[in-house]
Amino acid sequence: MPPARHITVIPEQSEFAEARAAEKAENARQCAIAARTVASHAENAADCESLLAMLGLDAKAGKMARTWSEL
Repeated sequence: MPPARHITVIPEQSEFAEARAAEKAENARQCAIAARTVASHAENAADCESLLAMLGLDAKAGKMARTWSEL
């Protein structure tokens, strides 16, 4: 059996991971805001659903925008 390897995180990799996590969070925030904007301009629920689907947005994400803006 080969000896166990010890992996240490290089600071550059850690910084990259933090940057990716921040980018992912910002993208989620922007998608949530976009979903709320689409919903506010939709004529009815069916219209909202189809517009969100066309844009690849999630209605549940739109609900999170309100929570994030309150923070």
